[in-house]
Amino acid sequence: MNKLKTIAKASAGLLIVLGTVSSCKSEKKKEEKTEVVKEMAIPASLKWSERLALTLMKRHPESFQIDDRDTPKWDYVHGLVLFSIEKLYEKTNDEKYYNYIKGYADATIEEDGTVPTYKFEKYNIDMVVAGNILFNLYDRTKDEKYLKVLQLIRKQLAEQPRTPQGGFWHKQIYPNQMWLDGLYMGEPFYAHYTTKFENGEKLNDVAKQFELIQQHARDKKTGLLYHGWDASKKMDWADKKTGTSPNFWSRSLGWYAMALVDVLDYFPKDHPKQKELVGYLNQLAEALVKQQDTSGLWYQVTDMGDKEGNYLEASGTAMFAYSLAKGVNKGYLPEKYKEVALKAFDGMTRDLVKVNEEGEVVITQACAVAGLGGNPYRDGSFEYYVNERKKDNDPKATGPFILAALELNK
Repeated sequence: MNKLKTIAKASAGLLIVLGTVSSCKSEKKKEEKTEVVKEMAIPASLKWSERLALTLMKRHPESFQIDDRDTPKWDYVHGLVLFSIEKLYEKTNDEKYYNYIKGYADATIEEDGTVPTYKFEKYNIDMVVAGNILFNLYDRTKDEKYLKVLQLIRKQLAEQPRTPQGGFWHKQIYPNQMWLDGLYMGEPFYAHYTTKFENGEKLNDVAKQFELIQQHARDKKTGLLYHGWDASKKMDWADKKTGTSPNFWSRSLGWYAMALVDVLDYFPKDHPKQKELVGYLNQLAEALVKQQDTSGLWYQVTDMGDKEGNYLEASGTAMFAYSLAKGVNKGYLPEKYKEVALKAFDGMTRDLVKVNEEGEVVITQACAVAGLGGNPYRDGSFEYYVNERKKDNDPKATGPFILAALELNK
């Protein structure tokens, strides 16, 4: 009997020890899990540019996954976001940003320099913009595949169909149409390439694209530019006298503003077209300030803020904030526009940006997509623009937000 009691006591003691060990292990696992969460959390002490970039990299570990893709695709949204991350890399010298950019190029470009998802024959000017990330990659690596793609994109621009006046068509399927979007998609690359490889001999042609838009798409009353211009005046959305689309869309104006400040990087001050482009930027800045809401934001349909259904939109606002801030920083715009940009950025972080428990930054109220014509048909009406779907952290908002944050040192 005494032996049984001794065994029972020993067993109980062993259970207590095992329970204690198990409890310790459980606590240790909790601590480890907490540490992992802490490591994954994005510190609020970082600047907005890094906080958003790290959010995107966390949610899209492979850069081709930007815009929620599961297979690599050569596309303008990747080009836009990765261009912004390239600018962040230039500021921080953090190699993880460079590697993220290079990862996209290597996922979409074969070793022989072919790009399986890029369809040359479509003459889609949207496909030019992703080429912007290849200049630095080629300079750093001297990998010929990057140069081949740069040359291929330049070949597209050389053969791109044009309006009778000399303006690039937006796409093969949109004959004789210039959209404001297209100025950003094509011209910064064109200006960079001709400056780097052709002694700038095509800068006049770059400037011509802006001249045509100013001549045909600018509204003299407001100073704003219409989303599209059909040189043939045949499209149902086109005004039969002017060829313009019916409304002002903030993101298209944002594309145009970004195009201006980015192409000016490649125009020497003594170039005969430089002052002309700076003049266009100043005209646009003046027009935009008149449409800015008291919150600092801009509406989806730029000049109809009081119309039911319109909403304060993130991508256009971020693009304006970037363009105005860079315009001031580069000396193209008066200093007063820095305050306009700051008001816009602060309005975004106050009203349109959410930060979750892990420190991830989420931009809301971003229009996912909008265009003209096509199937189903897009008529450019107020109702069309305000009813297009919205998407949180849409790349057309995240890329410009990072760029604006960098220019404003936020």
